[in-house]
Amino acid sequence: MGTGADVRDILELTGGDNEGPISKKDFINSDKKKAKKTTETLTFKRPEGMHREVYALLYSDKKDAPPLLPSDTTQGYRTVKAKLGCKRVRPWKWMPFTNPARRDGTVFHHWRRLAEEGKDYPFARFNKVVQVPVYSEQEYQMYLHDDGWTKAETDHLFDLCKRFDLRFIVVHDRYDHQQYRKRSVEDLKERYYSICGKLTKDRAASGAEPKIYIFDAGHERRRKEQLERLFNRTPDQVAEEEYLMQELRKIESRKKEREKKAQDLQKLITAADTNTEMRRAERKATKKKLPMKRETEKPTLPEMAGIKFPDFKSAGVTLRSQRMKLPSSVGQKKIKAIEQILTEREVDLNPMPTEEIVQMFNELRSELVLVYELKQAHGNCEYEQQMLRHRYEALLKAGGGAPVGPLGGGGLETPGGPEVSVWPGPDDIKGEAKEQIIDVVGAPLTPNSRKRRESASSSSSIKKMKKP
Repeated sequence: MGTGADVRDILELTGGDNEGPISKKDFINSDKKKAKKTTETLTFKRPEGMHREVYALLYSDKKDAPPLLPSDTTQGYRTVKAKLGCKRVRPWKWMPFTNPARRDGTVFHHWRRLAEEGKDYPFARFNKVVQVPVYSEQEYQMYLHDDGWTKAETDHLFDLCKRFDLRFIVVHDRYDHQQYRKRSVEDLKERYYSICGKLTKDRAASGAEPKIYIFDAGHERRRKEQLERLFNRTPDQVAEEEYLMQELRKIESRKKEREKKAQDLQKLITAADTNTEMRRAERKATKKKLPMKRETEKPTLPEMAGIKFPDFKSAGVTLRSQRMKLPSSVGQKKIKAIEQILTEREVDLNPMPTEEIVQMFNELRSELVLVYELKQAHGNCEYEQQMLRHRYEALLKAGGGAPVGPLGGGGLETPGGPEVSVWPGPDDIKGEAKEQIIDVVGAPLTPNSRKRRESASSSSSIKKMKKP
């Protein structure tokens, strides 16, 4: 009796681990096992950390190497197959043609449909020719005469303009400078366009206003001169210009910051004045015992005037204590400052929320925030003033002078009075540092001015050494 291994060998099945007799399961599940093993051999697990696109370049599903050239593996055509009719193909012929743009009559040959034989060259419509005006002898004597130009030179100019389609660089290159005066490109343009304008104005119909092109030769000369100067700059000049541009941007940014701070400070001052006027109006109203509603008589405050508490006008029941809750727009620093001041003044942070207490407590905290912002603005102003004073002293030292007064160590003594500090005026500063380029905002000096300052200091030290 044959064993299971013999039967598997006859049926071309893979050998198993068990070498015992053949069972019913070996015949029934033989196809499934074969399919399972083939699928296992074809699947490859992507390495960990490798992207899917990179792994797809290495192997395909059949473990094939990636193609060297793009290939189409899809079955069939990508597009619909062309439907070729049974009609006869249109005949083509090798025929001669001439280009209208050429004046030498050269004959060329190309393939063309037989039905188009005898027609004009299709690309002849792109041959655009500039219409150069033509003037008569009488028109030249009446309108176009110029002392700086002769008629022969003007005719030569218009002939070149017609030959080279107003390419004035080429016209200037082919201009006969030996027979006529040496002219620049701007001179040629100015003469040509002035004649065109005069002819257009003279030939226009009565009552019509023609459009005349005016060429500004002076502006064109200045533009080219400026471009030439810009091109001929040295590297030191380019570096100095970039440095000055950076300093200009810094000055403008500082100016914008100062303007913004000044606007914010003005808003705070306006808010404080408004609150003061409101209190005075309330005091007068209480003295006269006139019925007056606080909401109607209360003037509108600016946006930065203290705290803007939300109004609960929605339908339904609300707690009065919610009106005492600070809005989210108030920062943590302001909240801590309010709590610190209230704690120092022994004021309850959560008082009984009656109608009068809620209103007065909210007004108190709004005024505390306003005072806090005013103190911050005042501190910033003092800091900027101190910085400007230090810069002023540095500029005076750089210019060779020293401030007069308590900061400089000197002063003026009045008879019978204390010493009075006097700061030098602008004329004194100009006299001490004539060759210095000083930035009023406090920016550092330019590189060239530094060089001049170093040379001036070295020359002054040499003079001091020569003195006995």
